[in-house]
Amino acid sequence: MKEEIRVRLEKIKRGEVPEGYKKTSVGIIPKDWENIKLKKIIKSLDAGVSVNSEDIKSNHNSFGILKTSCIANGKFYPSENKKIIDSELSRAKLNPQKGSILISRMNTPDLVGEVGYVDENYKNLFIPDRLWQTTYKEKVEGKWLVNLLISEKIKKQIKNIATGTSNSMKNISKDNFLLIEIPYTCLVEQQKIAQILSTWDKAIELKEKLIEYKKEYKKGLMQNLLSGKVRFPGFNDDWIKVELGKALSFIKKEPVKNPENYYLLTVKLHVKGIEATNKKPNITEKGRPYFVREPKELLIGRQNFHNGGIGIVPEGMTGFIASNAISSLCAKKGILEFYFYYLSNERFYKKIESIVGGTGQKEISESMLKKIKVIIPKSEEEKQAIANILSKADKEIELLEKELEALKKQKEGLMQLLLTGIIRVN
Repeated sequence: MKEEIRVRLEKIKRGEVPEGYKKTSVGIIPKDWENIKLKKIIKSLDAGVSVNSEDIKSNHNSFGILKTSCIANGKFYPSENKKIIDSELSRAKLNPQKGSILISRMNTPDLVGEVGYVDENYKNLFIPDRLWQTTYKEKVEGKWLVNLLISEKIKKQIKNIATGTSNSMKNISKDNFLLIEIPYTCLVEQQKIAQILSTWDKAIELKEKLIEYKKEYKKGLMQNLLSGKVRFPGFNDDWIKVELGKALSFIKKEPVKNPENYYLLTVKLHVKGIEATNKKPNITEKGRPYFVREPKELLIGRQNFHNGGIGIVPEGMTGFIASNAISSLCAKKGILEFYFYYLSNERFYKKIESIVGGTGQKEISESMLKKIKVIIPKSEEEKQAIANILSKADKEIELLEKELEALKKQKEGLMQLLLTGIIRVN
């Protein structure tokens, strides 16, 4: 960062007004900028109509109604739609227009106020009544405005104007939204700011696509290596069929006597790992017992095993507890990571739902888990080789995800500097 910009930033952080700047209700901004209400530049917020649809996506030969999940953090995802049934087509009325912004006017507390920039015209898609589309009174760079709306300060304002007595659903009124104040600059500077931030958006998008590719590649590796379809050179023995209880031990411990003094850990769904929380259990007289879970234990959330509720407790996550609805396992022989990969293969854990059966809560018992038959390599060396390859794939994905987070943080920092005029690009 240039010294001039660093000094300016430090002054503004201290509440001082640098030369060429002014103090306004939206903060300290350049003298040639304005603080305006959104109603000065937004002509209307138009809602669509919700119509009946099928639970499938539309294609180029059909028409779709957008889901509220079609917008998130400034991005528009046109694939988030449902095919409109033929008899309802005449009721659908509003298409996403290039350069506009879609706004979630009614949603859960976490998602209300989400926005997304529309990059082109979509004549086969329609907007539902829970989304608004902007039209402008004057020439506005939509990419600049959408970045402003997802900036921390403005996003907080949007959340604060959402109302509703229900904890599950909040609403934003047009009047309140249009009264939100923003720092405003000329169109030329808007376009330059948008161009710079778009460079970061493209880098983020490319990194996200690479991560998706690596995840799909790993999924293919798992399906081939864990089925024996692809073998490593030097391993020719037939695989053996064993009950899970013969390969893994279910760890038995004494329950903690004062669980209210411990924090809980949770097994995330879809094989997304083990998470330490800042929550403590609600203790009831006839409630479940709780046990301390230690690093390197393989945990299975038995109520959600069929949804990928499995993971290994990472190093450093010590002293956390879980109820007996989460089983803890270790390998009787050899490498635990092989069994983690085997059990976390989507083709395997999706079958658990049919084993449990029923229509209520699908909790598989430990006795049922022990009896599940698995076909695995006879050789510990082959198990190790498989685990090593899959572990390497995981590390590649983890590194890419860290790089992605770094790009996102860089963009956030740039937004703070550009959208407030601390760095000028005119």
